[in-house]
Amino acid sequence: MSTVTKTDPYPPSYYLASAKELREAPALQGDVTCDVCVVGGGFTGVASALELAERGYKVVLLEAQRIGWGASGRNGGQLSGGQRVEPEALEKIVGKERARLLWDLGEESKNLVKQRVARHGIDCDLKPGVIHAGIKPSHAKEMQDHARSLRDGYGYQHVRPLSREELRAVVACDSYHGGALDTDAGHLHPLNYVLGLAKAAREAGAVIHELSPALEITQRNGKPGVRSTAGSVTADFLVLACNGHLGGLEPRIASTIMPINNFVIATEPLGEARAREIIANDAAVADSKYVIDYYRFSADHRLLFGGGESYRLNYPADIAGLVRKCMLRVFPQLGDVAIDYAWGGKVAITMNRLPAFGRLDGNILYAQGFSGQGVALTSLAGKVIAEAVAGQAERFDVFSEIPTPRFPGGPLLRWPSLVLGMLYYSLLDRL
Repeated sequence: MSTVTKTDPYPPSYYLASAKELREAPALQGDVTCDVCVVGGGFTGVASALELAERGYKVVLLEAQRIGWGASGRNGGQLSGGQRVEPEALEKIVGKERARLLWDLGEESKNLVKQRVARHGIDCDLKPGVIHAGIKPSHAKEMQDHARSLRDGYGYQHVRPLSREELRAVVACDSYHGGALDTDAGHLHPLNYVLGLAKAAREAGAVIHELSPALEITQRNGKPGVRSTAGSVTADFLVLACNGHLGGLEPRIASTIMPINNFVIATEPLGEARAREIIANDAAVADSKYVIDYYRFSADHRLLFGGGESYRLNYPADIAGLVRKCMLRVFPQLGDVAIDYAWGGKVAITMNRLPAFGRLDGNILYAQGFSGQGVALTSLAGKVIAEAVAGQAERFDVFSEIPTPRFPGGPLLRWPSLVLGMLYYSLLDRL
């Protein structure tokens, strides 16, 4: 079994073991200029670099580690449309008309991922289907009602309610009370997806530098830039795509997100027959707990299971043991199964679970805080960032105008505040 440490070039995850298109990029050396400097080599940054390069811009991307090193190469791989917040709740935040527009943009995000996979021939095991499973009768009813609302109010015909019996026929767990199945959503190998995007970005002309941390944002003659370890970049536009790894690079937007740790295990291969006994239709599954369990099968029939909770800044010593307990609560029949990989990653959430987009000083753009919806929404983020750089900011502004509350307490107190909140909600999960 492999476990992740924070100093590895890549975490020794299942994703790394099955990665394709791994290619080292040189570190930045010397001082360079370009049209757009992108900071961050995850989904958002690489998608931005690709979109900008395809529009003819001279793009330089800086990644502190390796492409996909952060959450983009470690996450659960679930691809869903819409927003993280359901339309009914979103209407109360931004109004019905804007909520419908955000829903449509979320659907475009999901479809954009599929289009990019097909267009660039990205081998990332893209499969259809996501099941939402209710751990309480009230949760199941909300999911079923939500599915009907999407069909009737938004014309989305790819989702249908699942009764308890229908869900049990698909997922071999007796704990769920019903839910919904979205056949147009899906799941994929996230590291292979971002590596495929990076290959496409290079082919379009983007220059990528790995092991090139952004140490400081600079301003030279009215142009933004970044100082790195052995060089610097000065550009007409700067794109901050750091998400949970923003750190102290830009204090003005740090308090709009909260980085939290996420954990995943990969079992030994179970074989196709046993995998279909666990999830009959090979869909991904996410439950309704506040600290959710989410899982799916890989192309070689390993169960990839995300779960567990840690309220420390550091990873727990035994990630495999932590998440295995969660897996066995859902699937006690897997007690004989070995765990081959266990790893963690840092994602960023916002207070309202909606992404935080914006501008600083006019020509610094950022997108962060995708709150578990990042596989899809980051791809659209790259597209609307490129549109904004080109002077067509209408769709970027749809996101930037979403109210983004700041976490209270500043850098020292926001983490303890989140810990108390998560402890409270995880207690509700158990009641």
